[in-house]
Amino acid sequence: MTSSVQESGTSKGPELLIKLRGGRRRAQLEDRLRELVRNGTLPADGPMPSSRALAADLGVSRRLVVDAYAQLSAEGYLVTRPGAGTFVAAASPHTREVPTRLSAGALQFDFFPGAPDLTSFPRALWLRTLREVLAAAPPKAFAYPDPRGARELRWALASYLRRVRGVVVEPEAIVVCAGASQGLALLARALLRQGIDTIGVEDPGLPPHRALLAYAGMEVQGVAVDEAGIEVSEIRAPVVVATPAHQCPTGVVLSPARRLALIEWARAGGLVVEDDYDAEFRYDRAPLGALQGLAPEHVVYLGTVSKTLAPGLRLGWLVLPESLRGPVAEAKAMDDLGSSTIDQLVLARLLETSAYDRELRKARRRNRARRDALMAAVARHLPEGRVSGVSAGLHALVRLERQVSVGELMTRAAERSVGVYPLPLHMISPPERTDALVMGYANLSEPAIEEGVCRLAAVLTEL
Repeated sequence: MTSSVQESGTSKGPELLIKLRGGRRRAQLEDRLRELVRNGTLPADGPMPSSRALAADLGVSRRLVVDAYAQLSAEGYLVTRPGAGTFVAAASPHTREVPTRLSAGALQFDFFPGAPDLTSFPRALWLRTLREVLAAAPPKAFAYPDPRGARELRWALASYLRRVRGVVVEPEAIVVCAGASQGLALLARALLRQGIDTIGVEDPGLPPHRALLAYAGMEVQGVAVDEAGIEVSEIRAPVVVATPAHQCPTGVVLSPARRLALIEWARAGGLVVEDDYDAEFRYDRAPLGALQGLAPEHVVYLGTVSKTLAPGLRLGWLVLPESLRGPVAEAKAMDDLGSSTIDQLVLARLLETSAYDRELRKARRRNRARRDALMAAVARHLPEGRVSGVSAGLHALVRLERQVSVGELMTRAAERSVGVYPLPLHMISPPERTDALVMGYANLSEPAIEEGVCRLAAVLTEL
């Protein structure tokens, strides 16, 4: 028997899928309800179906359901509230909180690295440009998109990347994707179809990138990073993902000698994936040109608006050597048929009118002030600590005076509503103790940075 409880008449509570077979139906019902509470399907303090409605749907006596509810109440799974009904116990030891991606947002002072200032997204500009695009868009703009990306955006990106990042690019070399994550996944599938199944990544590096490459079917190998950037001599895979402009997460810049070595390695038969994730944000010097400009047929260039505008837009791009353009475009078509044309046209208009450049200038000023605030707060509250890495990007590496437990630090800091991200979280084989924190500052106001570091100092004092 299957129950799908409908909310009608005296019935209340969630719909449930419960199957009862012959014999010991009460025991079966109790077991199934325990399971639903334990795995979080029935959340703590949530309502249960009325005994009458559940009994009717299961085709059993109401007494059987009442007795099952009574047993589970005695065990601490359920609680009966006179006049209100039966509920999952709010403080049941058997319930577990279902984690969500938004849980970190509950932290008042979250130093999550890599997040831009979400409160400063140019809503009015985006809305105005969207209206202009919709007013001028031909009917074909609403058809299935070109999987490579809207022609207008690819032309605008080619012009922008040549001008700002020194990328050697024509519109035909670009495939627009849903952020850097999809770009890497598409590239991985294209490489696998060409018989390449091993890829190197910086260690420490971005854990989500390692995870999605492995999920796509690649064997992921870590490559060490030091104060000069990725150790090119340690690369053993035919492809490597690198962040030469501003290493994530250490903040170092790939040294001139290492840049030359990496290019020579690529020209000898390797392929570099250049993740240029936050290169537009340099605060104390002019940014270096993209590595891709030195060897365009041996470097895949990966870019995104996730750091410059907002990650929620899910807009990124790959600039590809000729041998990979068709395979990656095919992978994109097989994945989702193409990204939203309208959003692409809005971004293209922002690039063409230099509105995107103006937003970047605003963001640079804002981010530099917040990085300065972080350095001042560290000097004031953590006098033995220091901020390392170049003045760039959306995060900084903060070195502490002594090592602390990674887990204990994160737990104690969260109790004070501070989100901290120790360097080992970015490592393939993380140690249990560390003296380095990766601290994002772009999504916190200057007073919040000050208060967050003050609270962090109190935690470190306790530890």
